[in-house]
Amino acid sequence: MNTSPAPPSSRRTPRAVKIALGALAFGGVLLAALYVYLDMERAPLDEQARAQAPGQFIRLPDGVTHYEFSGPEDGPIVVLVHGVSTPYFIWDSTTQALREAGFRVLRYDLFGRGYSDRPDAAYDLPFFAKQLDDLLTALNIAEPVNVAGLSMGGPIATAFANRHPERVRSLILIDPLVLPPDNAIAKIIEIPWLGEYLMTTAVVPFVLLQSQREDFHRPERMPADWETRYRVQLQYEGFRRGLLASVRNIINKDVAMPEYKALGATDLPTLLLWGAEDKTITRDDIEALRAAAPAVQFHVIEDAGHLPHVERPEVANPLIIEFLNAYAN
Repeated sequence: MNTSPAPPSSRRTPRAVKIALGALAFGGVLLAALYVYLDMERAPLDEQARAQAPGQFIRLPDGVTHYEFSGPEDGPIVVLVHGVSTPYFIWDSTTQALREAGFRVLRYDLFGRGYSDRPDAAYDLPFFAKQLDDLLTALNIAEPVNVAGLSMGGPIATAFANRHPERVRSLILIDPLVLPPDNAIAKIIEIPWLGEYLMTTAVVPFVLLQSQREDFHRPERMPADWETRYRVQLQYEGFRRGLLASVRNIINKDVAMPEYKALGATDLPTLLLWGAEDKTITRDDIEALRAAAPAVQFHVIEDAGHLPHVERPEVANPLIIEFLNAYAN
């Protein structure tokens, strides 16, 4: 039996393996460096950060909420709920039009966005419906209000109306989320760790900003200061976590349609507006909603994308005000 030691060359790690291990180590370092470099969350959202912010702040059970409550004190109240990522400034033109028409307007930043806190939470429909309920309670608003929801704010507003029918007088849905997207990005985001990594290195620094422009059918209609105002929230810790949780628990889940079906079983006055050139919410989505809630009043805003109230305010705002004049009191 040959018991002599193996030749030294046979005990060495093959050169190809060494190269592969080195490449993997270098790749890991590179990915980590890219994560650090592209991480935009470098500041805490504290009192100093909020010192220069417009509007007001109020502490709710789940955290501080940034809001603005303006307009005639005796006017019917309209609550505006924004979408997945753009804070309450997305309602600027509608807020002004409603105030001039005699309405009192409450708009606020959803948790995880703008200047509102970023609590460690599920960021699902019950969570956001609770935020609105807590906000109305904290502001001592006991009378029924009119609620408008944009994009992801649509199912949030509807979920609130379904859970608190005594608090809602009418409902307005503008290009609301209806069905989960069917695309590769949505599926990849669901993968643990990979979703978190891509949110930091791709989605927040690049995709989100591009999507802001794509929400407009005619990009030249995007307000000049939009991107600057949008970027402010990206620097505060917790934005990514809240956004990713919302995508996983609302956008990518079939949670909106059950709310619209429940809405369809009520007699709550509801207005539905949709931009004909919307690349996010399709006509099929809208028809699915209308089938679930056939009594909604429906208007198509031509020559507008995902934000018809911003892109065509001269068309959308009169429709909103006409509807509210009929049902807000």
